[in-house]
Amino acid sequence: MTYQTRRHLYKQLEAERGSKVIAYVTGDRPGLLTTIESDSLDVFTDHLDAIGDVSRISLILYTLGGDPHAARSIANLIATYCDEFEVIVPSKCRSAGTLLCLGADSIVMTRQATLGPIDPSVNTSLNPAIPGMGFGNAVPVSVEDVNAFIEQARVALPNQPIDKVFDRLAKSVHPLVLGKAFRTRSQIRMLGDRLLSNHMTDREAINRILDFLCIESGSHDYTIHRQEASAELGLPVVVPCQDEYTVIRQLLGDFVEELELSTPLAPADILGDSSETSYSLTCGLIESMDFGAHAYTLDGSVRVLRTTLEDGTIEHRIVDQRNPKVWRVIDDR
Repeated sequence: MTYQTRRHLYKQLEAERGSKVIAYVTGDRPGLLTTIESDSLDVFTDHLDAIGDVSRISLILYTLGGDPHAARSIANLIATYCDEFEVIVPSKCRSAGTLLCLGADSIVMTRQATLGPIDPSVNTSLNPAIPGMGFGNAVPVSVEDVNAFIEQARVALPNQPIDKVFDRLAKSVHPLVLGKAFRTRSQIRMLGDRLLSNHMTDREAINRILDFLCIESGSHDYTIHRQEASAELGLPVVVPCQDEYTVIRQLLGDFVEELELSTPLAPADILGDSSETSYSLTCGLIESMDFGAHAYTLDGSVRVLRTTLEDGTIEHRIVDQRNPKVWRVIDDR
């Protein structure tokens, strides 16, 4: 399904929620992970300017996370265009996505919606590359995983100098990536505090939420469903009515289908029977009724590299050359 066929679902949801709807999807297709990044801010501005000042904006958010500063900026940007800002979570909304939710006046969660700890992953051009996956496809470095490695090394190797531990870690992860990870860890609680303080005044409640999301959850993979988010954490969770739930589920199904989120990306499948081919893939979306649709696209090429070895045999290797991802207008109404 495409944006043009999703428009009627956005229109239905706007009528149900009494709001203007924006959808933000960062794909989690295996081999083509996309995250919340600052390059989406200008795209959001296009959509929000088209919407103008309104009483309520509903952000449909599907993401595994990304840059926490970008998440905070998106939340603050949307809030300047409306009296009430809500996030609708159809399914996954982890890490920096959960941080973004902390800036909302309410969080609409379906039965299968999940939030997570706000210990985001660092994604830079210096991150460890995934072998054979080409440019722009690197391993996200979890802030808490870095810290856990160091803490575990202290326990397992009590007599090992800490500089040896850092040296071992820095051989696998670039020192600048590690530096950003430690800096991000120190900043994340502050960002969460500021977002919550925009609409909450109970300092004890704010600290309880941040203690759990930053420290006590214990694992980046920990999932928080709506009952826990509401009853135990005290987040402003809203349960959608059945009609809203039906529309949200349809939209989620369409996102999964268009971005092929359930299908691992394999360069050999792109190549097929050819020796070389180019491709353009959609790996993220920002859509609204008022502006239209932006697609986050990846352009690249796949080719077979033939190398003659010393013994005369020919080795065939698939090379996936990827360009940086870019936002493109795919429909401006």
